[in-house]
Formats: sequence, structure tokens, C-alpha cells
Amino acid sequence: MKTTSQTFLDFRKTISSNRLLGLWRMMKGYRLHYMAATLCLGIAATSKTLTYLLLGYYVDVVLGGGQFGSALLMTGLGFLGLSLMEGTFTFLGGRLAAFTAENITRNLRNYVFDHLQRLTFSYHAHNATGELVQRSTSDMDAVRRFFSDQAINSGRILLLFIINFTALLRLNPNLAWVSVALVPVVVGVSMWFFKKISSAYESYQQEDAILSTTLQENLSGIRVVKAFSRQEYERNKFEKTNAEKFKRGRRLSIMNAIFWPSTDLLCLAQLLLGLFIGAGMAIRGEISVGTFMAYTGVVGWIIWPMRNLGRLIVDISSGIVSYSRVMDMIREEREPLEAGDYHPAEGIRGEIVFNDVTFAYDTDRPVLKNVSFSCKPGQVVALLGSTGSGKSTLVNLLPRFYDVTGGSILLDGVDLRRYPRQYLRQQIGIVDQEPFLFSRTIRENIAYGVEKKVEQDEIEQAASAAAIHDSIMTFPEGYHTLVGERGVTLSGGQKQRTAVARTLLRQPRILILDDSTSAVDMETEAEMRQALSGLMENRTTFIIAHRLQSVMNADLILVFDKGQIVQRGTHASLLAQEGFYRQIFEIQTRIETELQKEMDCV
Repeated sequence: MKTTSQTFLDFRKTISSNRLLGLWRMMKGYRLHYMAATLCLGIAATSKTLTYLLLGYYVDVVLGGGQFGSALLMTGLGFLGLSLMEGTFTFLGGRLAAFTAENITRNLRNYVFDHLQRLTFSYHAHNATGELVQRSTSDMDAVRRFFSDQAINSGRILLLFIINFTALLRLNPNLAWVSVALVPVVVGVSMWFFKKISSAYESYQQEDAILSTTLQENLSGIRVVKAFSRQEYERNKFEKTNAEKFKRGRRLSIMNAIFWPSTDLLCLAQLLLGLFIGAGMAIRGEISVGTFMAYTGVVGWIIWPMRNLGRLIVDISSGIVSYSRVMDMIREEREPLEAGDYHPAEGIRGEIVFNDVTFAYDTDRPVLKNVSFSCKPGQVVALLGSTGSGKSTLVNLLPRFYDVTGGSILLDGVDLRRYPRQYLRQQIGIVDQEPFLFSRTIRENIAYGVEKKVEQDEIEQAASAAAIHDSIMTFPEGYHTLVGERGVTLSGGQKQRTAVARTLLRQPRILILDDSTSAVDMETEAEMRQALSGLMENRTTFIIAHRLQSVMNADLILVFDKGQIVQRGTHASLLAQEGFYRQIFEIQTRIETELQKEMDCV
């Protein structure tokens, strides 16, 4: 099956420092449609001009000459035919332009969505979701309007000017030149406003993205807002951001408010000048009444389209700015999922060796420092340490969400960087500390990580192993229960167990459990540990946990502090030495003893 990037135009190839050239490249495959649309609009414009010229003939020859027979009939049919021609080609031009715009935008949306899935973890970590949504929706729609309205109408107006100016030259050359005297001024004013409004619009879009991010974060964290009674604080924060957007929007509106009256005044002055001179020429007999009648229609189709060209030039700025914002996103390098020269024919065994591994998100602040250890296939490695000590970062290196900045990681004796990321991630199952569930049924969420068709008994087997099957069966719809956005209708423990079931269904060779029992009670945790113990057989497993009961049976326990391993060994060997592990064990044991005493008293 072809991917989006194979099916549609690779929009990365349309990127250009010249934004108009970039927009032209985006039309690849639809340029003939667009040129046909422009041609149709040109024919419609010619029909309109011929209608005014026919009006001049009607006044001078038919009415003036008293020819009310066949000439009157033919003139009437001419008006009807030209009207039909104008309407037909206007429709065809609009339809072709809409076809082009909608198809380009559809392909661009598909490409951008696919592109976002393939960008690096680092990119998503440094860019707000609201900003990406803004570029994928509002800016995308501005690009659509550019193709459907602004660009095609700019071409239409240019054709109108050429056709109608040619008609004016035919009517009277002197009058023609007088009628376009202020057109260069109108275009010059429009170009000046174009530069100003482009900057103002870009600033407005940036603030609109910030507002979208604020709203998105607020709605995602509405339970936290309510729990801490921070509605007033959130309202003030939103009002502050909204006020800034209002200021930038007002600046944009003021610039438009200045632009329209000024260009209207210039266009009206041009039109009045032409009509005044033309009327004088008609009175003096220098041109006929029919010629003046034709002139009044033709000159209007020069002046007011030129006025609209000014509007379009200003509106085009929004399309160009939005194109730049979308291209900034597309310009980002994709994660090379298939890059790697090692594809083991018989799968992986799961032997992992860390050799003096160092990693830093920022080059001057390493998160992991000289980490070295090894584990055999099927062993369980537990990672302990305070928040920020580097545990999650370490397991993120295994599926190559990030690559090491120093040292090496060997998987079955082969450098991890030789494995394609796509292949690695198919072999690794991950349950995060904060699992994400989609707004779908429980069954769909559990089956999400498997491409092939999954039978119901396989779903239930994975759910039972994760100690969630019995809970699911208490729901009225069972496995077909919708979990709501981000799994909001499930408890924290139910979400984690559903995520565990999703991972286990994949039957991965390597398991990563990132504090996956943190949101369940001790009884459920014991059930999950019992179920997981069988599934972890013959699978290399990394466990990040804060409860020592979850790691006591691990083959290797690594204690981290500030990105370094400060203790290593089994549960028994670590208890026999002074250090962080024994301190945590004593604290947790004391707490559990006190809780048990309180329960006995009750």
C-alpha cells in the first residue's frame, strides 16, 4: 500500500525562498486545470466587453439609424448569446478553480498530517500542539483561499484590464490613456499596503496560535483546573492572551480601514475624470453617443477590477504568510524510520549492552553520563531513582526515540543505530507512566498496535493478562464501550491496564514498563505483577517503578542519581549495602507496617 508521500506530490520539493514560486510548484498536476480556468474567465471577460461594444452599436446604428427589423433582432440575439457565454464560462472557470484549489489543499492536508507523524520526538517536544493545529487548519485554509479566489481572480483582473483597455483603444486612444492615468497609483498604494499587512497578518496568526494553544491546554487539563479551583486564574490568562490578539487584529483592521477608502477615492476620481472627459467629447461631437455609452461600461470594468486587485493583493499576503508557516513545518526533517542496514532474519533475542552511554538533549547538559551495564535475553532490568535522574531517558534510547550522543548501545551484539527505527519499534512494547487512549472503543484501543485482524479471544486474553478484563465486563457495552477523549471515562488504573493490554497483544521481544503500575492499588498491582511475570518470560524487560515490590524479583536493579548509576545488583545484594536502595526499602516497609497496624485497629 502506498504511503501519502508516495501517492501525492512531495511538498518538500515545492519549498522556495520565493514564496510565489513555491505556490506555483504546489500546483504540479493541476496547472492545466488552472490555466483552463483562467482562460474561461478570460472568455467570460471578453463576452462582457463585447456586450458593451454591442451596446454602442445598438445606440448608434440600430436606434440612431432607425433599423428596427432584422438588425434589432440580431442585436437582441447577440446580447442573449454574449450573456449566455459569459455565464457559462464564468461557471466553468469557477468550477475548474475550485477543483484545483480543493485538490491541492486535500493533498497538502494529507501530506502535512503524514509529515507530522514522521517528525522527530524532539520537534514535537519543542512545538506546542495548538501551534501545529493552527498551521494545519487555519493556515491551510488560507492557502486554499489563495488558489480558489485570490490567484485566479488576480489573473482574471489582469485579463479584464488587457481586454477592456484594448477595447478602449479601439473606441478612442486618447480617452483610453486618460482612463488609466491613476491605475499605477492604485497599484503602488496596494503594493505598499501589501508589505505592511503581510507583517501585521503574520503577527496576528502567531498570536492566534498562542490563543489556540492556551485553549487546547485548558480543555485538556480541565479536571486539574477544577480540582485546584483555578478557573479565575485560567480566565485571566486567557483574557490576557485574547487581549493581545485583539490588539494585533485591531492593527490589521485599521490598516484595512485606511486602505479601502484611499483606493476607493482614487478609483472614483479616475472614473469621474474619464466620464467627465468622455461626456465633453460626446457633447462636442468628437465621439458618438453610442461610443460614450460603450465607454461608460468598459471603463467601469477597468477601474473597479483594479480596485479589487488592490484588495486581492492585500488578501494574497495572508495566503503567502500562511504558505510560509505551513512550509516551515514541512521543511523540518523527518525521522528516518527505514534508515539502517541490519535486518535480522530470525528476529532479535534481546541481549542489550550499554557501553559508556552519554546522552544530552542540550549539548552542555548531559542527562545520562557514562552509563554501562548489560543484560541477557529474557532478563528483567529495574531502574530506580529520583525524578529527573535519567530513567525514562534511558528507555527512550532503546526504540531510538533519541540516539546516544556518546558511547554505544548493542542489541544482540549489533550497534542499535544499525537497526531501522521502524523495525526496532515493532519489536519493543512500551507502557508509559501516563498512557494515552484514543476516543474509541476499549477494543479498538487494545488492538491499536497490531496491524493484522485481531480476534476477540486474543483481545480478552491480553486484557486478562493486564487484569482489566473483569472491569471491562462490568461496563454495559463491554469491549465496545467508548472511553472518551484521552480515556477520560476510565480511572487512572483502568487506563494503565488497558495500555498494558495493548502492549502485550503485540507480543514484543522487549518490554518497557515505565511506572505502569503507579495508578493502581496494591491489590491490583499484585494481580498485574502475577500476570506480567508469565508474559515477561523469555522477554527482555525494563521496569521503571517507585514501589520496590515491583522490582524485587528483577535480575538486575540499577539505581540512578543525576544521570549516573550509583548502585547496581539484585534486591538481596542492594539491601546488604548502604545506599539509596536500602533507604527506600526501609521507608516503604515502615509505611506499610504502619498502614497495616491502622487497618488492624479498625
